[in-house]
This record gives sequence, C-alpha cells and structure tokens, in this order.
Amino acid sequence: MNLPILYEDADIVAVAKPAGLLTHLPPTKPAESASADGVEPSAEGWFKEAYPTGAGYVHRLDRDTSGALVFAKNAAAYEFLRKAFRNREVKKTYLAFVYGSPKEKKGSIDFDIGRSRKDFRLRSAQPKAKGRLREALTRYEVLGETDGYALLRVSPETGRTHQIRVHLKAIHHPIIGDSLYATNRPPALGIIRLALHAHTLDLPLPAGGRAHIIAPVPPDLAPAFTHFPGAAEKFAVLERAC
Repeated sequence: MNLPILYEDADIVAVAKPAGLLTHLPPTKPAESASADGVEPSAEGWFKEAYPTGAGYVHRLDRDTSGALVFAKNAAAYEFLRKAFRNREVKKTYLAFVYGSPKEKKGSIDFDIGRSRKDFRLRSAQPKAKGRLREALTRYEVLGETDGYALLRVSPETGRTHQIRVHLKAIHHPIIGDSLYATNRPPALGIIRLALHAHTLDLPLPAGGRAHIIAPVPPDLAPAFTHFPGAAEKFAVLERAC
C-alpha cells in the first residue's frame, strides 16, 4: 500500500486517504498493513511501516470518507497536534454531495449529538438521543445545485463521531451514498460510495507557522462536479484561497 503524501516535515506527515480504507484497526486487532497475512489494511498500518518510530494518527476519518489525514512523527508533535485539535485551532473543510438542497445557502447546524436508541452503530442529533449529548457545530455553504441534489462545502467546528453525516441528516439533506444515515435513498450522480471528502486542513505546526493542506478530489467523485455548472469555478477559488 502506498498512500500519496500531501505534506511532510520533520514532525508530521499528511496523506490522502482513499475511501474504504480504515484510519486505524479496532483495538482487538494489530495495527499492521496489508503486508501481514490476514490483517485488514489501514492508514495507521501504512504509517507504522513507513515510520516505525512515529507516534501515530492525530485525528480520524470515517472508513468511507476520503481525504487529508495527518500523522505525528514524534511524541512532542503528537501532543501538540492533539491539543490543537482539541482546542479547535485546526480548520477543516469537507466537500459533500447531498440529497436535496438547503433553503439557507449558507448557515450552521448546532444540534447536540448523542447515540441512537435504535442502532448502536449510529449517532443521533435528536433531543432524546441516548447517553450524554455533546455540543456540536457544523457550518456549511452551498457551492452548487442541480435537480434534487447539492454540493456543499462543510466546516465542522467540533469533532464528534459522524458529525457531518448526522447533522446533514438532521436537516433532511443526508449525504449521497451514506449506508448508515441515508439507507433508503438511491445512488445518485454516478457516486457509489459515501460522497464525503476531507478537502483541506489548516493547522498549526509544532515548529511554528501553519500548514495549508489540500487533498485533491479523488477520481471516483470528480465526475459528479459536471452536474453543477459554475461550481468548478467556486471550487477553484476555494483551493487558491488555501
């Protein structure tokens, strides 16, 4: 397994994780890569092979989400970046193709998130969600619309499990291809997986300054942009701004 490197210095390395690849293996399994017989591939496994003395991942992406993923090469960088994520010093933007289009073309979603009472795998933004309800804030902007679908730029201010997926479902615009939160929706726009991509990361660096990391849109999502006239220009401006 060979993951494209988006940014690297003495302290961190950022890679483009493809959809379908785990960030890390469950605790019951060793964090190894596909080179070990019978062990499922993971980005963590790739990192451990490429950087045997490295500290590890500092944030996570869902298995079916593609995009920028950061690892720390040493313990000091790991603690620095974990603190930066915890203190909301890292700016994250995602691209999401959704069913329907929000009436408000730019807005925020601030529903607290807990666990679903119906399915242990799911999170819920309903008032009667199970367990502790945790504060969550997601900002979004509509970049393009077509008949029955929209392309959103999404910025989560907090880092709850499945946050973007849960919040977009809560406003009745779940992500195309979401097998957990849009179970009865048909495939659309030629997309056959979760249509969520971690596009950019703006984060402080342990050595000082900041890094602006861009994960190019992968080939399995790129054709969907043709359904949104004008969105490509907005998208290019956003990339240049980073």
